[in-house]
Amino acid sequence: MPSALSCSGQNSRRLQLSNTMRRLWIEHVLWTRFFILSTAFGLPDLESVTQRLLRNPVDFGSALRPFFDDRVAGQFERLLTDHLLIAAELVNAAKEGDAAAADEQRKRWYDNAGDIAKFLAAVNPCWNECEWRALLFEHLRMTENEAVLTLNGQYEKSIREYDDIQAEALKMADVMTCGIIRRFCL
Repeated sequence: MPSALSCSGQNSRRLQLSNTMRRLWIEHVLWTRFFILSTAFGLPDLESVTQRLLRNPVDFGSALRPFFDDRVAGQFERLLTDHLLIAAELVNAAKEGDAAAADEQRKRWYDNAGDIAKFLAAVNPCWNECEWRALLFEHLRMTENEAVLTLNGQYEKSIREYDDIQAEALKMADVMTCGIIRRFCL
């Protein structure tokens, strides 16, 4: 995957956009990891970690507002917030060993990812629904695997999975950035 800067040359606005999207997607997966760890080990920082994680969709909305209207940015915030809240329910169900609840939350999580992919493709013709669906579904698969590995005490494997999750997050950031660059001729 080419970096966002190679979409059509380079300028400071593209660089700033790329840096912002990369930071936001890395923060998304980093704070998700912290949530998984805090939940798995019953850490006292869980509420603070959760609040910081839930700031990520708001930060995304702020980053999207210069390009899209408030309705679009707000809808993305809501979809991404739902994504995080469903993930939290899934992690909690897995921790409790409630397979039925975990299955229900997993279905909701993938449905939400499909909704995000569809939404992104609808608001920007330079974003492809199938590409976003594939990226988001891979993100979910890896994140769930990371949580299961952590809950089962397979910490080294969980860390290796997180390394792959970070790489996937950067792909999502670059796809998002390139779509904005192309759509708005930056």
